[in-house]
Amino acid sequence: MTKSLLSSLKVTARPESTKSNPLVSRREKLLAKLNQQREMALCYVNGEEYTAYREKWSKDTETGERTKVRVPKKISPWYYKRNNDYFLEVRYSNKPLELSKGMHAIEVGSKTNLMPTIDTIIKAVIAGELDEVLTESAKPVKKK
Repeated sequence: MTKSLLSSLKVTARPESTKSNPLVSRREKLLAKLNQQREMALCYVNGEEYTAYREKWSKDTETGERTKVRVPKKISPWYYKRNNDYFLEVRYSNKPLELSKGMHAIEVGSKTNLMPTIDTIIKAVIAGELDEVLTESAKPVKKK
């Protein structure tokens, strides 16, 4: 008797949506931004130009046809240089995350250490070490 093709596949239940778990959604959003920062830092270290793109619908004025075009997107780096040392801020919703009490920046040292530092942060996010900080940063600010 021959083995069926479907039996060779790993069949599983449908994974839950990230919308049902806001923490997973926040993690994925932060990971996407960290990967973007990693690419930007790699280009910076190698002395290359980094350009991110987004897709936008554009309407041709002559034909009236709508097409998707790629347009450059401005992205600010999360790393900066002060006193010949580089520092990195992990940002969420355009605000630096407080990684330790009153501490927002990570001292990187030379620019060649940017990549390993961002890789360490990515591993920490995957491990869930920043979940508490992400939850705190996502709370709405109370107005007086």
